[in-house]
Amino acid sequence: MTDFKSKKYSIGQAANLCGITVKQLRNWEDRNYIPTATRIICGQRAFRYFSESDLGIIRKIKQYLNAGFTLLAAAKKAAEDQERKEVFKNDK
Repeated sequence: MTDFKSKKYSIGQAANLCGITVKQLRNWEDRNYIPTATRIICGQRAFRYFSESDLGIIRKIKQYLNAGFTLLAAAKKAAEDQERKEVFKNDK
């Protein structure tokens, strides 16, 4: 049985699934608007991988941007949503 919670997506896959560009995704990570991606080192290169939870936050930011929020406001709102989700998850 596959553990879907541990599934990881490359930066290209994550961007494609969330409807944004790789450049946007890198920018959001550099500005700490999304959690830092897991890095896998292969020789001289480092590859970024995002979790299902990361994709949820990225999608929320995109949703808030589409609703007219600024990027900073969208990121803050998405982080608040994620915190609430974690609280409810831990209350079970």
